[in-house]
Amino acid sequence: METTTEPSTATRSRKATEGFKPRFDSLVAIYEHATTSFAERPLFGTKKNGEWKWLTYREFAQQTDEVRAALAELGVGVGDRVAMIANNRAEWAIAAYATYGRKGAFVPMYESQMPKEWEYILKDCGAKVVICASEKIRDAILGLRGNTPDLQHVVVVDGSAKDGSIGWSDLRAKGRGKKVPNEKPQPDDLAGLIYTSGTTGNPKGVRLSHANLASNVSAMHEVFPMSPEDRSLSFLPWAHSFGQTVELHGLFSMGASMGIAESVDKIIDNLGEVKPTLLFSVPRIFNRIYDRLHKQMAEATPLRRRIFESAVANAAHRKKLAEQRRTSGFADFKQRIFDRVVFQKVRDRFGGRLRYAFSGGAAISKEVAEFIDNLGITVYEGYGLTETSPIATANWPGARKIGSVGKAIPGVRIAIDLGATGDPRNGEVVVFGHNVMQGYYNLPEENEKVFTEDGGFRTGDMGYLDDDGFLYITGRIKEQYKLENGKYVAPAPLEDKLKLSPYVANTFVYGDNKPYNVALVVPEMKEIEEWAQAQQIHKRGSELLEDEKVVALLRGEIDKYSGEFKQFEKIKKIKLIAEDFTQENGMLTPKLSLKRRVVMQRWGAEIEKLYT
Repeated sequence: METTTEPSTATRSRKATEGFKPRFDSLVAIYEHATTSFAERPLFGTKKNGEWKWLTYREFAQQTDEVRAALAELGVGVGDRVAMIANNRAEWAIAAYATYGRKGAFVPMYESQMPKEWEYILKDCGAKVVICASEKIRDAILGLRGNTPDLQHVVVVDGSAKDGSIGWSDLRAKGRGKKVPNEKPQPDDLAGLIYTSGTTGNPKGVRLSHANLASNVSAMHEVFPMSPEDRSLSFLPWAHSFGQTVELHGLFSMGASMGIAESVDKIIDNLGEVKPTLLFSVPRIFNRIYDRLHKQMAEATPLRRRIFESAVANAAHRKKLAEQRRTSGFADFKQRIFDRVVFQKVRDRFGGRLRYAFSGGAAISKEVAEFIDNLGITVYEGYGLTETSPIATANWPGARKIGSVGKAIPGVRIAIDLGATGDPRNGEVVVFGHNVMQGYYNLPEENEKVFTEDGGFRTGDMGYLDDDGFLYITGRIKEQYKLENGKYVAPAPLEDKLKLSPYVANTFVYGDNKPYNVALVVPEMKEIEEWAQAQQIHKRGSELLEDEKVVALLRGEIDKYSGEFKQFEKIKKIKLIAEDFTQENGMLTPKLSLKRRVVMQRWGAEIEKLYT
């Protein structure tokens, strides 16, 4: 079943960054360290019947022992795949670490994926067991069994046995009292397959070894050690490499705790209840915080607005002085007052203890990062891909530049291939190190495309390194297009800027071989309706998108938030659309990247009209 890339690929990449000695060589080593060192500490918190209940490291180990023994009873052994379709929950982590302890490979999927994607992944990886979050998912999988010949066992967490499936409580009972110790995997043994949804074609299975993931966690210990007193609110999917490595494996290895958010729309409420010290997120959540606070200030009294603006300005002034290695006693004095009467009140909405925010998965706007930073919540942005386990670069204490994605973490080297772009400064980012995947599963032709001769991974991202070794990402090579005048445009950074408007939910910028850029704009309908009501515009829903005043408002917002664009990057025409880009309509990947090809299939005719 197991296929490999050239055995020397990962070895060559590691040799390129020799000198780093990882603290852990496998996820099993992390499990044994954490469950013995922090046995009585809380690990996972879940809200049930209005109350947060916490599972300790000891209880987690007991349940993982049961499930590991049960998997052995089901015949799971070396190299076997155990798949899971679930959002973040304690059972997700239990199933993962139980699988690692059998020398199996864990294959996570999203509840939000379509059944056809589950079917493809289960068949492609040859899963022997699949664990489903709900009876609805379980029933969908049972309906696919004729097309998944390797699948032998279906387990349901929230539900009972049916048609040969196994309930979670029955699974645990099957292993209770049986002694099945952890198998000790070799560093290069396969730990799991994470399927990247991609923006075209079928998902690709990324083969990540124990060394890939454990070394990434080990690097976190060197540059950003956390303590058992730290806590996060977990909502970033563990099925995605960022959430899995940085939050789940990383915090677990340091004895910290994770409250599991009820849902995306409950995040703000849950922050106040869990009181995290750390927040791991993609930029969309930070953008919401930015938009919400700016909207509140816009509606506040003039005095309150002036106080808030003065507080933010003073924080920015102190930061600029610090960059120049200067201080101001008066600015420090004002900061102490502003922090108590302004910023602490904002932080209290997030539980009052939030100190650090980690952003990844996509580029965060510099304006948003600086704003969150000025509130007294230090923002650390990093960069990586599933194929790099995922951390390749990061900002960390003592090495931070807002706007950059940081420096290479220990054991990793970044190179810029200028030949891939023809640009004198921006080139393709190439990653070497312990974090580089073993290859795509069963896709040798794809491996040929992404690996360099000396074992580097071609990311497909454009960027540059400054004189201090900080990496700046400037776009995706495949997304970059050329206007009629020969100027190159990277649309994603432009779209991110436009989405800072509280009236804009989403955008799609286009101009491939055209005289100028145009944009599809998805309005934030709640904000638009409130604005329209204040303007005495008596329309609702999609009717508003045809109103001249609403179009003028959005046109003004696009001009306002594109103020820093180069002249050739400016948006000349816009089309307002009511349909957002979502996973359900196939226009977003699970990591919320735009599927540009799908957007063009749906809206290409309307875009062409903007040029005629």
